[in-house]
Amino acid sequence: MEAMIVTTGLVLIIAAGLLSSYLDAKYQWRLNDWFSGRCTNPFIVSEKSALRQQLADKDEKIDALSKRIATLEAIVTEPAYELKQKINALK
Repeated sequence: MEAMIVTTGLVLIIAAGLLSSYLDAKYQWRLNDWFSGRCTNPFIVSEKSALRQQLADKDEKIDALSKRIATLEAIVTEPAYELKQKINALK
């Protein structure tokens, strides 16, 4: 009888582990992290990943704006542009 209880408990533990691994893989719930104490709540997206995404978006925007500024500087410093400005000023 005691061996049956131990076997049943072992099977339940293995089933819980497999189920949590499946849910982690399918829905990214991070249950295994939660069970091992590495995560506070597996159902809430971490604030760090949201912050990383915001920083990545800002970096992208800064790069795009830098490219636009470089293009505008190239246009303004072009000799033909300066000549057009002088001609327009004479009109």
